[in-house]
Amino acid sequence: MFERIELMKMTRAMTDHAARRNGVVARNIANADTPGFKTRDLQSFVESYRHTDPPPLRTSRSGHVASPFWSAANPREVMPEVGNSPNGNSVSLEEEMLKLAETKREHDLSLGIYRSALTLMRTSIDRRN
Repeated sequence: MFERIELMKMTRAMTDHAARRNGVVARNIANADTPGFKTRDLQSFVESYRHTDPPPLRTSRSGHVASPFWSAANPREVMPEVGNSPNGNSVSLEEEMLKLAETKREHDLSLGIYRSALTLMRTSIDRRN
């Protein structure tokens, strides 16, 4: 039932994005001393969410693409352009800590939106709990 409500879909996608970004940042931090390791990040949530549900494509020939390959469940990893240390590693622990703070803020925001949506739905059906 809740899967059809756009606000709930957006909130779930936002929470998933924050969890996946947290994993990417944790991997960056774990490899901070690995020679040659390149830092990674995910597309911003705004960029990734707006491109997840395009209108369905019509296919009239077998060579046509039926649907896009990417969805909110698999955000695209990007490799930002940053300087390298002498051993070829591009991880900056300060930048990664900032990313962790942003990810926590995004996660907290998604939970707040979810709670507000549930309160709004309870109010609309006049459920007294």
